[in-house]
Amino acid sequence: MNHDTNDRDGQNHAVAFDPLNYIPVVDIGPGSQPDDEDVLEYISMPQGMYTHSIPVLPEPEELQALPGARQALQTLLQCLRDCTNGLATQSVDLSGLEVGDRKLLDQLLGEGEVSAIIAAQPSLRIQESIFAGVWRLYGQGYDHVEVGAAPAQLRSKARAAARPADFDLSSPLPLGVMNAPAILTEVQDRSQHWQPGDQVHVINLTLLPLSEQDLAFLDTHLPAGPVRALARGYGNCLISATRIQNCWRITYFNSQDAQILDTIEITDLPEVICAAPEDLADSLERFEDVIQWFEGQ
Repeated sequence: MNHDTNDRDGQNHAVAFDPLNYIPVVDIGPGSQPDDEDVLEYISMPQGMYTHSIPVLPEPEELQALPGARQALQTLLQCLRDCTNGLATQSVDLSGLEVGDRKLLDQLLGEGEVSAIIAAQPSLRIQESIFAGVWRLYGQGYDHVEVGAAPAQLRSKARAAARPADFDLSSPLPLGVMNAPAILTEVQDRSQHWQPGDQVHVINLTLLPLSEQDLAFLDTHLPAGPVRALARGYGNCLISATRIQNCWRITYFNSQDAQILDTIEITDLPEVICAAPEDLADSLERFEDVIQWFEGQ
């Protein structure tokens, strides 16, 4: 009884809750703010987007003095027309042209966003021109221009150096390897059943909980193949064929070279390398403008 009375007395004499006593006071006025020399630090915004420069067009008279280059341009124009109508990639051999003819063609074609190396025998260097879908291919005794979504040798050389996926995951796993075996099982299933015309299958490694040992385990079982490419744009994209059929490693970086995405793609050739149909149509239109300028039409 006495306890109940005391409790009631305590409640009757309790101080009412005042919210003002619980609002933190923030200093304002002179002396309360940071010094003027204190500089706010912001996250750096992306910059340095890759853009190609339009090559300086020579005078029409210069082209008239180089019949080999003139004929090659007409051939490339017809190849672009054929490709926009759905025909396969076509190749134009420039090795028989004079040095001046090839120099002029290089000046006109310029350098676009995608470059690649095929580290096979013989090795090839590939450079997309400023006309998307028009590619320069260089090698020992080899000088071609190919017109199409992508040079045919990127697919053929990657496949020739690859083997079907058949991973032996029965042995005890190295310490720290947890999720890599499941990824390899998925790669094996998808790559073995992939057929031309199938949609690309993407495994986003960035979203998965992978340890350093997992990544090393993947690198061991998916060694790099002979085809490597760099796609430049708003940042860089590194593309590498693996020694597993229809399996590619692709890593995306922002303009500050920080990795933002790491993927495995199951396909015959990643789309990031290829010129889209609308890109080929745009290249045809611009290429026709160049030819008309030279022809004085």
